[in-house]
Amino acid sequence: MADKSKALGAGRSAGKTATGHLERRAAVKAILGDTSSDDILFITGLAGSKNDVLEAVGPDDKRIYPLFGAMGAAAGMALGLALAQPDKRVVCVTGDGELLMNSGTLATISILNPPNLSILCVDNEHYGETGFQRSHTGLGVDLAKIAEGSGIQAVRTVINEEDIAEASQVLYSGNGTSFVLLKVGVSDPPSVARNRDAATNKDWFREKVLGKA
Repeated sequence: MADKSKALGAGRSAGKTATGHLERRAAVKAILGDTSSDDILFITGLAGSKNDVLEAVGPDDKRIYPLFGAMGAAAGMALGLALAQPDKRVVCVTGDGELLMNSGTLATISILNPPNLSILCVDNEHYGETGFQRSHTGLGVDLAKIAEGSGIQAVRTVINEEDIAEASQVLYSGNGTSFVLLKVGVSDPPSVARNRDAATNKDWFREKVLGKA
């Protein structure tokens, strides 16, 4: 892998959005807060955001449905789950690259506006899954503004530690879908072991949500 500090500096135009400085593991844990309730379900994007949640919540927690390879699907899957399970809080944790692949889903989410859906986008301005190429958010694209423009009312951007407490509150409360953009520094996500078999993860998650068949 190329040196990340060089990748970060290469090609940046003056006036473009700066990469955040928050350390991703600590920031995700702080925003998610107390995740012990069985009423919270997690859908994760792939790569870094998946491992962020697995480390913060627990690598074997069956309330987590982690995506492997289905890039762009996290927000749509979380929307479907929130509509199907209105008594549960559904938290979608995804990355900037993953959400950019299907940002149009935010428009559908805003129209349906399930009050039990929260989206946390961990934005390091790079595609960590495919070779650490710079993503569009490092060149001026603002996913929080896209969420606002799509019609999502509760939108926050976290750049500094003092932004975290309010963002965490917004993530878990409100009368509609919430969206939090977490700007983090360039660093490796946590390395967490998890069974990658899709059928096994589906069975674990289904049993946790619906009980044993």
